[in-house]
Amino acid sequence: MALSRRTFIKGFSVAKAPVFMALPPLEAMFNSLGTAYAADSAPIENRFVFWFNGNGIPEKYWIPAETGKDFVMTPCLAPLAAFRNDIHVVTGIDSPAARMPGPGNDHHRSMSALISGTQFTGRGAGGASLDQAIAAKIGGNSRFRSLQLGVSQESFGESVQRNMSWAGYDRPLPPEMLPHKLFDRLFGQREIGWINRKKSVLDAVREDAKQLEKQLGTGDKQRVNEHLESIRDVERAIASLPPSYYKVEEPEYDGDMKDWPRIAKLQSDLLAHAFATHQTRVASYMLTKCQGLSRFPWLGYTAARHHDYTHRDGKAPGADGPDGQRIMRDICRWHVEEFAYLLGKLRSIKEGEKTLLDRTLLLYVHEHAEANDHKNNGLSMIVAGHVGSLQTGMHTRTTGTIGDLYLTVADDVLGVGLGKFPTSSKKITELVRA
Repeated sequence: MALSRRTFIKGFSVAKAPVFMALPPLEAMFNSLGTAYAADSAPIENRFVFWFNGNGIPEKYWIPAETGKDFVMTPCLAPLAAFRNDIHVVTGIDSPAARMPGPGNDHHRSMSALISGTQFTGRGAGGASLDQAIAAKIGGNSRFRSLQLGVSQESFGESVQRNMSWAGYDRPLPPEMLPHKLFDRLFGQREIGWINRKKSVLDAVREDAKQLEKQLGTGDKQRVNEHLESIRDVERAIASLPPSYYKVEEPEYDGDMKDWPRIAKLQSDLLAHAFATHQTRVASYMLTKCQGLSRFPWLGYTAARHHDYTHRDGKAPGADGPDGQRIMRDICRWHVEEFAYLLGKLRSIKEGEKTLLDRTLLLYVHEHAEANDHKNNGLSMIVAGHVGSLQTGMHTRTTGTIGDLYLTVADDVLGVGLGKFPTSSKKITELVRA
């Protein structure tokens, strides 16, 4: 039996609010080769993730000294060692729009330039962010045109510091930072019994799932069961969060102290579910904020805030000294650890003959290069996945702009047909196999 990729199992909560449970990739959804959908012979779609960490990097610990395929993993990139052949490190990228005269500080201007290639307006980005430009091309046939995810809940700064997705000029799309709410969006309305940990959202769809399993082969039955158990694991993890995690609170001036690694992994799990079940093809993931003020108790760094560690301002050992550089190294390595977790999650999900990571293009960015200098040329980025003809397992040092990189990634790798992007004048051909 050829099963549509948009097949849902559904039910109702006690309050009669609908619960829709999209299915994971099943053998019955694909042709005999696993290269296209069986029901309509349509090609299997690709996905895109725009990933952001704030405050820049310590270049000596982040940028490989070697180029090409023989580059050595630096201390900050070490968590990606198992994904060496899944990534392409790109350094030397210029952000000319960040240096245009206008309102705001260096972070405001750099953030607007980074996400949209346009000048900061005084309130926000001067145009659509890359993820939204791509979503306009490929997001229309999905349940969600795009998803915006966040982790750090600090609310310091202006709108351009708190948001990375922009629909257009001064039109922010805030990230969903609460796993509870993201779970509800993807799987349906929670009920009081669920909140009290007495029931599961799966109870509403259990009978429908049993009827579906009668039509499936042994392998697909196991995949459905594993999928439902995985959802239940996420559900339990969310339910175990402290009550303070159910809402975004006004942070104290000294910054937030919540367990962001715990939240980040839940958000990554939920994003992987959204991709696997075809609910969206485009997502942005804002792990930390632009000019972020978070502290890092899980790393042992609570004496000062992230932004303080990037400067010698009397509040922390600044990034131009050895102690500050080592602290920034550890913070940026944690950022990369969370990115590696998402890559691993995507690589673990089989889809036809390939995995979700094979069909996802991920782009990892910061608003600055060397954090202490607010440097907006020589930016370092990571392109990951195996979409199209993307070259992986390499480090490329280039002189292109943000627009050059984004247009190459969008059109020559992902194939969405943007045609143009601000500050673009050429393609970065090293990214693409000949």
